[in-house]
Amino acid sequence: MTTPALKQPFLGNLWDNLFGFDRPDSRGQRIFRRVFEAFIGAGSIWLAWYWGNYTLRISDIVLELGFARYIDIAFMHGNMLPIWNAWAITALIVLGFLRIDRWIPFGRWAYMTAMLLLMLQYAARFVLGEIPHSSNLVGMGLMGFALAELLFKDRTAGGRFAIGFSYFFIGLGYTSAAVSKLVARGLTWADGRHLWMWINEKAVDEVARSGAVELNWLQQFAMDHWWAATLFLAFGLITEALAWLVWFRRTRYIAMWAVMALHIGIWVTMDILFALSVYEILLLGLPWAVFIDRLWPERGLAAG
Repeated sequence: MTTPALKQPFLGNLWDNLFGFDRPDSRGQRIFRRVFEAFIGAGSIWLAWYWGNYTLRISDIVLELGFARYIDIAFMHGNMLPIWNAWAITALIVLGFLRIDRWIPFGRWAYMTAMLLLMLQYAARFVLGEIPHSSNLVGMGLMGFALAELLFKDRTAGGRFAIGFSYFFIGLGYTSAAVSKLVARGLTWADGRHLWMWINEKAVDEVARSGAVELNWLQQFAMDHWWAATLFLAFGLITEALAWLVWFRRTRYIAMWAVMALHIGIWVTMDILFALSVYEILLLGLPWAVFIDRLWPERGLAAG
């Protein structure tokens, strides 16, 4: 008499869903891992230079953020240190992508060092009272690859960890945003009048910038219909609350595209586009490895 197999949970094991260390590898997966790594590296370099050039125009510290809460960040202002820092970040990320550890001792620390310098760049840039979150996904992606270099000797396992780490942070970040909204306002956060307020605030910004403003058709529709504005916000809140479904293969792509729709809605209704986040979600929101394997099959290896 045989013992019946234990029934697996509907969504499966969280660790395996995120990382899949024991699953077969394929050409498509290897290509996608390198493409995603290149995107995270390029996004980090762009942020380093964007923040560095802006920091050159800052002379006063209004808000101590990140590293600035523990060290006097004033040494980054009034000189060319932000630009030198951007050069250092660029070099470290390029060397990390080229696997510098093959030739130089401690080369596995290239990504981690670049991440710490990027955090310094972030702290120096955002000292004027503004705290953005548009760069969070790229920053956490860089942390994933930095940890992968230090924790895994096997490149395949490290790459899978880095991508799984990004999926985990996306689910955690958006779900935490929903929890914060519910803690602050409860279900009344989705009241359409809040969207009216945000649309009007962005309109004021546009008037200050260009001297005129014209609402698009969706903004006007939301302004004319309280129920529509409420539905828009309710969709966003529900999407964020269920973003943890990104952690599981069965629900991953549905959840990712719901998050993409959320960003499109924010862009259309409030004219706020988190470009790097959208690009990353586009990369992680489709099974690119499967597409590559079907177009360019590799014998003896199964697509995952």
